[in-house]
Amino acid sequence: MKKLAIIGASYLQEPLIEKAKSMGLETHVFAWKAGDIGERTADHFYPISIVEKDQILDKCREIGIDGICSIASDLAMLTVNYVADKLHLTANSLECTRISTNKHAMRQAFEENGDPSPRSILVHSVSGLDGVELHYPVIVKPLDRSGSRGITKLSSPEGLGEAIAFAEEQGFEKDALVEEYATGQEYSVEFISWKGQHHFLALTKKFTTGAPHFIETGHLEPAPVSPELLERIKKVTEHALTSLKIEYGASHTELKVSREGKIAIIEIGGRMGGDEIGSSLVQYSTGVDFVKGVIDVALGHEPDLEPKGEKRKAAVRFIFSQKDVDVLNKVKKEHPEYLVEEDVQPLSDEKVTDSASRFGYFLLAAGMGTDLEQYLPEEGAAQD
Repeated sequence: MKKLAIIGASYLQEPLIEKAKSMGLETHVFAWKAGDIGERTADHFYPISIVEKDQILDKCREIGIDGICSIASDLAMLTVNYVADKLHLTANSLECTRISTNKHAMRQAFEENGDPSPRSILVHSVSGLDGVELHYPVIVKPLDRSGSRGITKLSSPEGLGEAIAFAEEQGFEKDALVEEYATGQEYSVEFISWKGQHHFLALTKKFTTGAPHFIETGHLEPAPVSPELLERIKKVTEHALTSLKIEYGASHTELKVSREGKIAIIEIGGRMGGDEIGSSLVQYSTGVDFVKGVIDVALGHEPDLEPKGEKRKAAVRFIFSQKDVDVLNKVKKEHPEYLVEEDVQPLSDEKVTDSASRFGYFLLAAGMGTDLEQYLPEEGAAQD
């Protein structure tokens, strides 16, 4: 029986664990012991923090793993690619890891290779911007986090020091980026790569709270765009993936398209998108088993990208307040056949500050001509 190491044990990794087991693989999961679901569902669980790369390497060498992977976590990919490199398994290079997990290095790679992305400045404090002419609005973000953590939009210099401190507090490297704000509709692009060849899977329309923190409120696949725009997005994304030296596995690109059709890459993760995008929406909307593809690549096999199921329109809406629960109940009353999954936690008065503090979600899938948008939140509207 082949052995697959999985970095992380949270709910984000559960689809990966279950898929691997269904493929007849023995699962070896590494994470800090915190009572997460993967601790119980894995064949073998090791209470080692995902940042302890050398400890995990030693254990994986002892086990004799055949592959290593993770989904929806930039932090986990540091360990995945490190261990794979040392054990001569299939994964992206350490140089790819460096530039795809550090947003400053990523912006430098984009600039050097002519990929369209906003102007970005690395700062340690507000004094680092002395003499720098900024064009507002700007986005302040941590150097190395995802999931909307530590992000603030500012329309003027007022509050810049506080926004930088907030971003540094949320990051691991304790640095921040100040970036000129790109306008337009936000999308994410899912690809899977094999030996440097990039294969497009899906374009997702993103719904967020808008300023100041841009927390995702919902997603829709396939995104309703023209064939011409879709081809331009695919071409721009493929070029940027090559700029980041991504050769293997899933990638998740976030970009914006202005009203004039200008594309600006916000960032790219060398891993599958979270928020149910990679683990659920891609398979519902394309028929392609994306999670299995990630495992195939980790084991050194070319991923099978043939659709195995019906292509449908798919969407997810996240729970911020009673308003979202009311919409879920409306779906159950009007079109219960659309509802394929729900996970709703008890609401509280706690403010949702990032994607990890939302109160659950519900997932919809229906025929391609179906109007699922009526059950999605308004774009940029803050939740009640």
